[in-house]
Amino acid sequence: MKQLALVMIVRDEAAKLGRCLASARGIVDEIVVLDTGSSDATVEIARSHGAQVHDFAWCDDFAAARNAALGLASSAWNLVLDADEWLESVDREALAAVLAGGPVVGLLPVSSEFELHGRIELATSWIPRLLPRDVRYIGRIHEQPVSMLPRRRLPLAVRHDGYRPEALARKHGRNQALLARALEDNPQDAYLLYQLGKNHEVAGEFAQAAPAYRQALALSARDAAFRHELVVRAIFTLKKAQLHEEAIELADSEMAYWQHSPDYYFALGDLLLDWTVHNPAAADELLPMVEASFLRCLEIGDQPELDGSVHGRGSHLAAHNLAVLYEGLGDSAQAARYRGLAAV
Repeated sequence: MKQLALVMIVRDEAAKLGRCLASARGIVDEIVVLDTGSSDATVEIARSHGAQVHDFAWCDDFAAARNAALGLASSAWNLVLDADEWLESVDREALAAVLAGGPVVGLLPVSSEFELHGRIELATSWIPRLLPRDVRYIGRIHEQPVSMLPRRRLPLAVRHDGYRPEALARKHGRNQALLARALEDNPQDAYLLYQLGKNHEVAGEFAQAAPAYRQALALSARDAAFRHELVVRAIFTLKKAQLHEEAIELADSEMAYWQHSPDYYFALGDLLLDWTVHNPAAADELLPMVEASFLRCLEIGDQPELDGSVHGRGSHLAAHNLAVLYEGLGDSAQAARYRGLAAV
């Protein structure tokens, strides 16, 4: 039996598919590509990279498509990637040890690109993508593998550019419709509610995102893998929806749980700074807390092991905000110092 298969579902991904397939060359033993109705050169590109290509009639169910693709692979393990992802680095020795060992669900660090202040930043999530051959998915959208096997973080770094503006705009309507259908079946699913809020948030629909995040916060377990990102996004969203007092209440209730998170303190500093703009009479009280929040970010440092953490919130992004803060306060020496740190 072959050891490792790359298993993908695709549609009209000619612009990106080759990059993904090339990144797996020499690492996987077979490539299975399930095409759900491409009208571009996706199929030809897949075959040129040695993939087995199969057709699938799209049925508005990502898990159904994933499972159909997995059923076509013949390896002991399956590596699941999307066309807008690629393997950035692989510890081959560690991978070989995992493939030769007992069955686990492998969590891979997926670093997603997004644009901020004219530059590309990265947010890292640990996502189950290396699966023993019998593991299958559940979920119409934002599908998840179902398995009682232990989960292990693995040094196979994945890069993702599907959160760039053009990609988000293309996916927004489709994702919204599928999330609505999924929530009809599971209205109390905290993860789906979190994804619904996120889908609204990234589209700038903060008033619609806020209630979804409220429900997700109320229903999710405190140790849920997505809880950290949910809390940080909810604070930001409530701020953008001009619900500052609710955001401050949420931040206060969560502070004890995120002492190790630069993302939490970054969101807190951003919230308090915006609240200062709306309440200048409270500036003397609030600005020291803003300063302390961003300094705490730098004290903690970047935490890529923390699910959903954004690179830079413990370094250059926090330093940039401190430079802006000190500049506004007329402290040119401190402003220059932190501008220098932000440029590193």
